[in-house]
Amino acid sequence: MGDWGFLSKLLDKVQSHSTNIGKVWLTVLLIFRIMVLGGIDKVWGDEQSNMVCNIKTPGCSNVCYDHLFPISHSRFWVLQIIFVSLPTIVYLGYALHVIHAEDKLRQKYAEKRGNKLPKYTDDNGKLQYKGSLLRIYVSCILMTILFEAGFIVGQYYLYGFVMEPKLFCKELPCPHVIECFMSRPTEKTIFILFMLVVACVSLLLNVAEIIYLICRASKGKNHQQKYLTEETHC
Repeated sequence: MGDWGFLSKLLDKVQSHSTNIGKVWLTVLLIFRIMVLGGIDKVWGDEQSNMVCNIKTPGCSNVCYDHLFPISHSRFWVLQIIFVSLPTIVYLGYALHVIHAEDKLRQKYAEKRGNKLPKYTDDNGKLQYKGSLLRIYVSCILMTILFEAGFIVGQYYLYGFVMEPKLFCKELPCPHVIECFMSRPTEKTIFILFMLVVACVSLLLNVAEIIYLICRASKGKNHQQKYLTEETHC
């Protein structure tokens, strides 16, 4: 299903600017979704030509397939990966902008041409999640959660999570209710359930990452308040 190399390289760059949970999420996305989807066409085949209906009326089978499957599973999963990856790519662009800007600040400070120190990166150039950077990161994760959950619900309402071997259709130009039979329904059901489980795991990882970031931010804020309190008493 196309060349995923460009997207994979972008997501690989995000790993160096993500939390440990975020790195696990990216690994799940790259290995269990993109790599599997990259070769799914050979396994899945042409659904429309492999669907057999018990009628020979011209155009009936095509109309029934379009009605039963408004979008094929493989193309649906492609859209899912693109939308789920989009917030992460937006965060990557913002993170690279922050790193570039703070490198300039660090250089000016070293050359005594400025007195403003970097706020979001340490001396090694590693990002520190706080302030607007933390808010952007959390917002991107929330968008990913919404997209992930939306596509899971959308898949359920479009065609469920099981590929039925026999489907019924009554759409013009079909003269009556006809029966259509799908090829390899059990094998396709296994793929559908696999992609569903991976999507649910990705969703849980995103939720866990938000909880982790909130807890770490709260812990850092409490530590800072404690430090200021001790300074005041001194």
